[in-house]
Amino acid sequence: MEKTEQILELLQLFRADRGDLLERLLEEMAVQDIADAMQDLGAEEMAALLRKVPAERRTPVFAYLAPGMQFTLLDQLPEGDARALLAELVPDDRTALLERLEPEQSERLLKLLPAPEMQEAMRLLGYPERSAGRLMTPRFLTVKEDWTVERALDYVRDRSAGGETVNVVFVVDQRNRLLGRIRLRDFVLGRPSQRIADIMQDDPVSIIASESREEAARLMQHYDLEVLPVLDQSGVLLGIVTVDDVIDVVEEEATEDFHKMGSVGVLNLSLKEARPSLLYRKRVGWLVLLVFMNIFGGAAIAHFEDTIEAVIALVFFLPLIVDSGGNAGSQSATLMVRALATGDVRMKDWLRLWGKELGVATALGLTMGLAVSTIGLWRGGPEVAIVVALAMVCVVIVGSMIGMLLPFLLTRMKLDPATASAPLITSIADICGIMIYFSIATAVLTLPAGG
Repeated sequence: MEKTEQILELLQLFRADRGDLLERLLEEMAVQDIADAMQDLGAEEMAALLRKVPAERRTPVFAYLAPGMQFTLLDQLPEGDARALLAELVPDDRTALLERLEPEQSERLLKLLPAPEMQEAMRLLGYPERSAGRLMTPRFLTVKEDWTVERALDYVRDRSAGGETVNVVFVVDQRNRLLGRIRLRDFVLGRPSQRIADIMQDDPVSIIASESREEAARLMQHYDLEVLPVLDQSGVLLGIVTVDDVIDVVEEEATEDFHKMGSVGVLNLSLKEARPSLLYRKRVGWLVLLVFMNIFGGAAIAHFEDTIEAVIALVFFLPLIVDSGGNAGSQSATLMVRALATGDVRMKDWLRLWGKELGVATALGLTMGLAVSTIGLWRGGPEVAIVVALAMVCVVIVGSMIGMLLPFLLTRMKLDPATASAPLITSIADICGIMIYFSIATAVLTLPAGG
């Protein structure tokens, strides 16, 4: 049965109150699919459906809901049920929920937690925002280097419920400082009498808790890790970051870059959860700024009024020429922003990439100039054809250079290169394009420049 069919069947059985069939389906379905089904329900219905989920599956289902829905659902549940859900969440999932809520909402949920879980949550929230410390879970397994494989395996079997993963076990000294790592495969192949120090991998890749979660994602991707240890400044093992957390980080970063490239403020909620007032606030700032930027474009056109009056045919090509520069700039900016985000390109590469982009932009400009010159010949004669062809070449080159260099400039200024959004690049390229187009027209056609 297709997952979508299962979700539809679940909703139908729930709304029809078919208890036995619903109970059987809730035991068979993946917890992720149950969470997907719950997102189509109102708050009261979500709470009613969650109560029908088998007790041992409620927390895993709850963990796959969006943070906003989790908070709404907790508000609908009796205090005891809400406290149990929060306490049973793994620490990194609980931190992800708390850090996405308003301060007063987080405070309300923290008060529901038992003292040990509250202290654990407060400790994780004490790390800087978007740091590896907030992403990690403090539940992991460690063994000592002087243990035998047999003793370590017995320990892992006894304590496996206390760690989020046993695929990798870390080796620490008496002060809990990280010494090495052991894969499950090494345990299985090791002789019972061997010492852990003989089979562990020395000098494992790690990250300091205050470093960014983006750096954690980069390290795990680069070294193909499923678990990354998180340390303090003295090398003490504080927690681990697992691959499922990193996948979430990569998705969040890509989403943020898309929002910034579209001149939209970062949304911490899903689009379905976001209120109209929030969407308005996230979008209005950039739109107002771009309105004022486009005033310069209008001023540039006004400056060349005499040129336009002399050759009205030039107006026909204005949108075509100007938009081409913005489009070329947006292409360049998109390529550079993504390359900088993935680490494929670094600041030191800017000069070499500038030369490459100049060559590509020149080729693109010549191709587009040749194409548009035929229309210029038809609409205005040979002189207009020369103007639009030259303007197209120059505008595409300038637009591409702006799109390529602006992300590097923002990175140099310690700003997010994704801020070099398509609307911003387009607005800057439009102003430059208008000035270039009419300046070339004035020079080639020997017309008054106006004023």
